Amino acid sequence: MEDDPRRARAARLARLRGLYAIVGDDDPAGRAAAAVAGGAAVVQVRMKRAPAGEVLAATRRIVALAAGRALVLVNDRPDLALLSGADGVHLGEDDLPVADARRLLGEALLVGRTARTVDDARAALAAGADHVGYGPVFPSLTKPLDVAPRGLEALAATCAAVPAPVVAISGITLENVAAVARAGAAAAAVIGDLFDRGEPRARAEALAAAFARGARGAVR
Repeated sequence: MEDDPRRARAARLARLRGLYAIVGDDDPAGRAAAAVAGGAAVVQVRMKRAPAGEVLAATRRIVALAAGRALVLVNDRPDLALLSGADGVHLGEDDLPVADARRLLGEALLVGRTARTVDDARAALAAGADHVGYGPVFPSLTKPLDVAPRGLEALAATCAAVPAPVVAISGITLENVAAVARAGAAAAAVIGDLFDRGEPRARAEALAAAFARGARGAVR
């Protein structure tokens, strides 16, 4: 039926809840496997240094290991998302426009977009995005920031103002992930605190559980 792709997209979007693991060039498939085993609901493949063929091969492995357990999104590259069988793409501020990514991916796959403000988020949704990545919420654990952290109050205001899932980005740790969930975020994107502080599977379990506890007390 004509609306089947949109139903498939809605089903994917409904699963975008909880721990959102970001894997980079360092053992992406191994890290993704640990995160998914620990309860990550989403894996974003963000391999900045690798050639396209290597990103495609790694993403295909991650799609296979995550099947039925977690969504897989590809950073920047809707073409690689489509070829790999991933669930969609995440676009940064300097990537392809949302409308162009939507035309390439069709109606079944997800398009996420980074947003710094409520107006950014609304513009992304108007252009066809399904969800937004909002931040930086806290100072980053992995890279210098070119903008000031927004904080939990701004995150909560954005979640209340935007009629779509909001993924909180930057500086999220086991100590603050429950507060991120209570602020209304649908998911929390984590890199450093997931992979640099102990065994990743156990860390993923702890982060996912803390997010779930916070979500039960979220302000909607």
